[in-house]
Amino acid sequence: MTDTHDDRIAGLLLAAGGGRRLGGRPKALLTHRGRPLVEHAVAALRAGGCSRVHVVLGAAADTVRARAVLPGCELVENPHWARGMGSSLRAGLASLAGTGARAVLVSLVDQPGIGAAAVARVRCAYGSSGSLAAASYDGRRGHPVLFGADHWAGVAAAATGDRGARAYLAARAAEVTLVECGDVALPYDIDTEADLARLE
Repeated sequence: MTDTHDDRIAGLLLAAGGGRRLGGRPKALLTHRGRPLVEHAVAALRAGGCSRVHVVLGAAADTVRARAVLPGCELVENPHWARGMGSSLRAGLASLAGTGARAVLVSLVDQPGIGAAAVARVRCAYGSSGSLAAASYDGRRGHPVLFGADHWAGVAAAATGDRGARAYLAARAAEVTLVECGDVALPYDIDTEADLARLE
């Protein structure tokens, strides 16, 4: 699942959450199939065609660095992670400045049901369909989301609290290419104790 876009489209994994509703367990370190979620999410980005991956850490960042095996990733620490996903998105986009990336594909660490197939589909929408694209699940926009570099400043300016890029995308709904991924991915989040049953 690779093509000439590999170096131009970076993967950005938001993995800073502290798991407040999970008793304060950092989501990046939750175990799934014997490995931390952060490793699964990075593997999905790589297998989906993103050769360059930036990972935003926050809660227990030092522990994540020590326990997770993330070779070749650019680890970005967000000291303001407790302010919500918006701050992590801003930190991640800032880390891409000067890298030569033309677009970024953003995914979330707590969605293990979204794998390489969805990443590849959304990534391939770049260029042919414009510079804004998102996975769609039965018509509802979800992750991963792709932003061309021309949108990064606007996304960063609009990213507040836990909303991330939601407001930015909603304001430009007509420009967003929706890529149906419901046949290859499950967009559930690991947010609560009950959700932990989804992990293996």
